[in-house]
Amino acid sequence: MRTFARSLALAAVIATAVAGCAPSPVTGATAAGTPATELTLVGFAVPKAAHDAAQAAFALTPDGAGAAWGTSYGASGDQSRAIASGLPADIVHVSLDDDVTRLVDSGDVSATWADAPHGGILSHSVVVLVVREGNPKSITGWDDLLRDDVSIITPNPGSSGSARWNILAAYGSVLANGGTREDGQDYLRGFFANVASLPGSGRDATTAFTAGTGDVLISYENEAILARQHGEPLEYVVPATTLLIENPGVVTTNAPQQAQDYLDFVRSPDGQRIFAASGFRPLDDALSVENIPGAMNPTDPFPQPTTLQTITGDFGGWEQVNATFFGDDGLVTAIQNEAGKN
Repeated sequence: MRTFARSLALAAVIATAVAGCAPSPVTGATAAGTPATELTLVGFAVPKAAHDAAQAAFALTPDGAGAAWGTSYGASGDQSRAIASGLPADIVHVSLDDDVTRLVDSGDVSATWADAPHGGILSHSVVVLVVREGNPKSITGWDDLLRDDVSIITPNPGSSGSARWNILAAYGSVLANGGTREDGQDYLRGFFANVASLPGSGRDATTAFTAGTGDVLISYENEAILARQHGEPLEYVVPATTLLIENPGVVTTNAPQQAQDYLDFVRSPDGQRIFAASGFRPLDDALSVENIPGAMNPTDPFPQPTTLQTITGDFGGWEQVNATFFGDDGLVTAIQNEAGKN
């Protein structure tokens, strides 16, 4: 009887999430008489609402019984550095593989983390262009961002993983349309010339945009969907060419088994439907989801771009990307310095 009741409750939580109403964060055990296990999740700012809903649903499963949560959200790079410096964490959900590599080097995460299902990835999205309601500047693609009448908001790549996805998507669109590396560099110079603000994280960038700064926000698709679910008067454009965002989720070396159980739940069809309700694309393309509130077309919430680039397939992986674009002598670092926007 208890298992049946939990199944009904879990179905209700999932239905609530799919309706776009994430429950409050879980703070304690849910089953009477079950000892609480404190789990600490440290992540980048963007998926907080999805985790709030997933934690509530997980607590109603046999593996999640008794789970209590402590959470910390912020800019991905900052969070990774904090864990490497001693911030406690059982589960880590960050924007970039590089932020996990730092934790492998510090001994906090196993070097075999990518052997997990989906290569250790926990969430998918794509880079989109977020515009004001009605799209008053008629922004339809990457070329429009270089116009003199357009100002851009994107996070700072020095602290934010989402910023790196954004900038690579812009650069990659030039190459996908037959441009050279030099053309890509010229594009980024024009791009940064139009940047009005570089907030510290993806969530901070959304807050700045909704407060009235800028004409276009470069962001995750799920972040735009979530903002619309909360009544923000904005729209978004999925460019014809964009980049698949792949965010890793891992457990730390001393985490309890229940931490791994949680990641397994998030990667399950039930967990992925909950994440989809907050705007994340399912890890499994075969998982059908629709009627996602906040999507530009709720019945077809995740349209397929004409060209969907990937870090591994089109940029050679994060090690090469960071050396080429974001290191001390990287291309983007140099262009930011030239523009005085570092």
